[in-house]
Amino acid sequence: MTMKHFTIKELTVSTTAERLGIDNTPTTEAVGNLRQLVANVLDPLREAYGHPIYVNSGYRCAALNRAVGGVSSSQHLTGEAADITAGSKRENRRLLALVKKMKLPVDQVIDEQDCTWLHISYGPRHRRSFLAIN
Repeated sequence: MTMKHFTIKELTVSTTAERLGIDNTPTTEAVGNLRQLVANVLDPLREAYGHPIYVNSGYRCAALNRAVGGVSSSQHLTGEAADITAGSKRENRRLLALVKKMKLPVDQVIDEQDCTWLHISYGPRHRRSFLAIN
């Protein structure tokens, strides 16, 4: 499965993991899930947006998820989610509108802190759930 605009490395790198000495190497299953997220959601979104999209957080092993205060049911743990930004709240609002307009097969999109970043996931449930957490 080709990943055009994103890499596994950028979907797994973490300054918190590096600082705390946490090995955030993804499982084979998580890598497969990350590839599905990119192929079905992130790459099509990047193509339509026409500008870079940055990953703040992608895959998280259990120790990293605990260290950053993630919930125990986080889709980051399985490689099904990424927190992304286009660099500003204004541009993140554009991304959010584009996700909705494109009807991408998302499981969940969470507008975090008034579009400071977007949590976006792709998984077997395909709930197409849109939430906001401020």
